Amino acid sequence: MDKNDVQLENVYRLDGRVPLSKAIPFGLQHVLAMFIANLAPIFLIGKVANLPADTMVILLQNAMFVAGVGSLIQLYSIGGIIGARLPIIMGVSFTFVSVLSYIATNYGYPTVIGAVIVGGIFEGSLGLTARYWRKFIDPIVSASVVTAIGYSLLGVGVRSMGGGYSEGFGSAVNIFLSVLTLLSCLVFSSLAKGFHKQLSVLFGLIVGYVTAILMGVVNFTPILKATPFSLPHFLPFTPEFNIGAIISTCIIFLVSAAETIGDTSAMTAMGLHRDVTEKEISGSLGCDGYGSTIAGLFGCSPITSFSQNVGLIAMTGVVNRFTIATGAACMILGSLFPPLGAFFTSLPEAVLGGCTIMLFGTIMISGVRMLADCGFSQRNVIISSLSISLGLGLTSPTELGIWKLAPQMVKEVFAANCVAIVFVVAFVLNLLLPQKHGQ
Repeated sequence: MDKNDVQLENVYRLDGRVPLSKAIPFGLQHVLAMFIANLAPIFLIGKVANLPADTMVILLQNAMFVAGVGSLIQLYSIGGIIGARLPIIMGVSFTFVSVLSYIATNYGYPTVIGAVIVGGIFEGSLGLTARYWRKFIDPIVSASVVTAIGYSLLGVGVRSMGGGYSEGFGSAVNIFLSVLTLLSCLVFSSLAKGFHKQLSVLFGLIVGYVTAILMGVVNFTPILKATPFSLPHFLPFTPEFNIGAIISTCIIFLVSAAETIGDTSAMTAMGLHRDVTEKEISGSLGCDGYGSTIAGLFGCSPITSFSQNVGLIAMTGVVNRFTIATGAACMILGSLFPPLGAFFTSLPEAVLGGCTIMLFGTIMISGVRMLADCGFSQRNVIISSLSISLGLGLTSPTELGIWKLAPQMVKEVFAANCVAIVFVVAFVLNLLLPQKHGQ
């Protein structure tokens, strides 16, 4: 076996030298698997906050930058403490779309940034003490929460399919574009082979975008106005701090922490064929939290580990840190070219909705799969059914009057946040119900 063969085989090892020409395609594959999903949360929250197009370009540019930096921290760590030193790709999280959209609507985008900065510090600090509290978040709690997250995002997806918060919501043009985009994703996913299936969302976006251009509904102004090269913008907003928004966001950071534990555990099991260590869990959560604070300083919503890439590792077996670092470097380089971010501001929201509605549904089904993996003992059924019922029921628009006696801060945290209710109820029930209850 010659030297080049040995080097190429290192793509299946955590450490080792890989020729750059071989590493870049595998690294780009990981970026393409999450590229659209990384930018979509910024786009959705920014639309709700009515941010101008030039500001959206800056935020989308920054989102690529912080995702790349966060991924490098996970891959190589800071001081061996923050970062798991594992092949984990970081990106802007969908988990926070619902709660941050609510905060943006009621308090403005600067309050979103303040909540993200504080919440990131909260999760990062929790990560450093994970060994003390990890045992209190059982898989049934995480499963219930992920199911609720998927459900809470469905309305966001449908709103985007109809055209967002525009006067043309539900128009024939918007419905046509969203359905065409969705069908394109489905057809590509059905016909593609191997890792190419991961590119179904990208394919659907291209089909929808080209069709929108032919129909004359694309505004190219943001792309034409964007400067060819620009460094990421630090503190594009002055953060504002609201205690209710911070508490609500911190609760979702706990949810994100539970998801990150699951992603990190799944990655080591499927990619490295071993159990995750306590140090890796702590480092992964530290990067999740403090990386999110960095994201907030650049005007972005929180970043987290991406499940798409965990699935890609399971499919390909490529776990080499240097190889995946080339993908992170590509994201950072991409952040230096504003026209790339401007492209997304020109994307009709109906096209984005056609792409993301399937992603949101996948999140919900992932939660259902997690519930099944936990088993349907009487204890698990009580925890999941009661937490999900209360979470969805108490935040139903037709039943919000039930909160009229609650203190204002309680309303701000829970009244429109089904995920927070599900987490709190599931967490408390998991503590109170004996482990042998109804086994």
